[in-house]
Amino acid sequence: MYKRILLKLSGESLMGKQQYGIDEVRLQQYADQIKAIADTGVEIGIVIGGGNIFRGLSGTKRGFDRVKGDQMGMLATVINSLALQSALNAAGQKARVLTSVRMEPVGELYQKDKALRLLAKGNVVIIAGGTGNPYFTTDTASVLRAIEIEAEVMLKGTRVDGIYTADPEKDPSATKFKEITYDEILSRNLRVMDLTATALAKDNLMPIYVFDMDTVGNLEKVIAGGQIGTLVKP
Repeated sequence: MYKRILLKLSGESLMGKQQYGIDEVRLQQYADQIKAIADTGVEIGIVIGGGNIFRGLSGTKRGFDRVKGDQMGMLATVINSLALQSALNAAGQKARVLTSVRMEPVGELYQKDKALRLLAKGNVVIIAGGTGNPYFTTDTASVLRAIEIEAEVMLKGTRVDGIYTADPEKDPSATKFKEITYDEILSRNLRVMDLTATALAKDNLMPIYVFDMDTVGNLEKVIAGGQIGTLVKP
C-alpha cells in the first residue's frame, strides 16, 4: 500500500467517447476512483494534461507561436483541474487546485510546503499549469511534482494497460512489459514519456507505474498491489 502518490491523468482520456472537451461520465468515474483510495488514507497529488482542449505543440503546426501555444495548453490543464476538483468535491472529497503560475482566485500558487500541508490534512492536491514554462510537457511536470512532494511512485493513467514493445493499436504482435528500466526505454526508443521526463525520473530514481485508468476499479487494484500495468524502475 502506497502512502503518497502522484497520479498523472491524460487530458485526452477525459473526452470519453466525445471528440473534444470533458465527458461528465468519465470525469465522475475518475473522481469516484480517486475518492475511494483517498478514503483508505493514501495522500494523492494529481497532474492532468490538457490535450482534450488544446495542445501547445499541435497549435504551432497551425501557426501559433510556440510559447503562446504552450501557455494556452497550460490554461487547458487548469480547466481540467477545476473540473476534477468540482467532481471530487461533489463526491464528498476535499480537493484543492494549486497552479504553477499565479492566478488567484482560480487557484493558489503552488509551493511544495503548501502542497504537503494540504495532503496531510486529507486534501487531494491537483497541481495545474504544467511546470509554468513553455517547452515542457505535463509528463515532465508530473515527474517534477512527484519528486517535489516526495511521492513513493508516479502512477501514469493512460488509455492502454501498460508499456508494449510497439503500439498495440497498430501492431497486434506487440508484447507487454511487466517491468522495464529507464535505460531500456531509452535504448528501445519507446514513447512512454518525452525524453526530458524520462531523464528526470531516471536521475531522481522515481518509479513510474503505467496502467489503464479508463477501466473502473483499476486505480484501486494498483494501490492494492495488483499487477495490471508496467512498472518503470531505475
